[in-house]
Amino acid sequence: MVDKVIEQYKNHDNLDIRVELHKKYSKNKLGFNNWIFSNYQIADEVKVLELGCGTGELWKSNSDSIDKMKQLVVTDFSKDMVKTTKSVIGNRDNVNYEIMDIQKISFENETFDIVIANMLLHHVNDIPKALSEVNRVLKTGGIFYCATFGENGVVDYLASLFKDEVDQDLENKTFTLQNGKRYLSRYFNSVDTLLYDDELQVTRIDDLVKYIQSFKGISEIGSLEEEIIRKRLESEFNNGMLIIPKEYGMFIARKES
Repeated sequence: MVDKVIEQYKNHDNLDIRVELHKKYSKNKLGFNNWIFSNYQIADEVKVLELGCGTGELWKSNSDSIDKMKQLVVTDFSKDMVKTTKSVIGNRDNVNYEIMDIQKISFENETFDIVIANMLLHHVNDIPKALSEVNRVLKTGGIFYCATFGENGVVDYLASLFKDEVDQDLENKTFTLQNGKRYLSRYFNSVDTLLYDDELQVTRIDDLVKYIQSFKGISEIGSLEEEIIRKRLESEFNNGMLIIPKEYGMFIARKES
């Protein structure tokens, strides 16, 4: 699984395709990353660690908040992702960029007030090790924010459309809205779950074909022939639109004394 993830995210092309589809067709126009950020409690002079920064979407509309931080450390296991996020945030005295694995965080105990890991934990081999590391570098009284998806969202819906061609259970369910709290509660004193209300209202089949093909290598539907994908989608469109359920949310975990 790790090799597939590394290959999938060695550059940001596949992620860009998926981000753009959600931007273009999501019913909730606030945007998932803006919603995530709206739930952060960022006080003045805090030290923040982001693990798995991706393409820096979180900061595109929220970079002003960095000014009041004492330090922001932006990390990803992909060199290309770190470089892309740096192009979003830029060079700042209080921002550092590092290549890092959540399972081996290179900081001392109790270093950060806030740790962020969005849409990351389902890619991790050893979730207990990752959460133990987050807990270790988080100060007492600190907060861990982690967004993830549920088990009844976009990929599961699309998999159901192609159940005659591929195995239905294609979504990675190692860390979801359904089971994430169980993992987190072993390492944090309190865990709250917040849900994001949204759906995709897709009007162009071409965009959805590209979206599905972006999963090639990590999901079987991405390897289907384009003609098969296109014909199946055409049969599902109703009055020029296909409505696809989304299930996204976040956990807020606190390390209390």
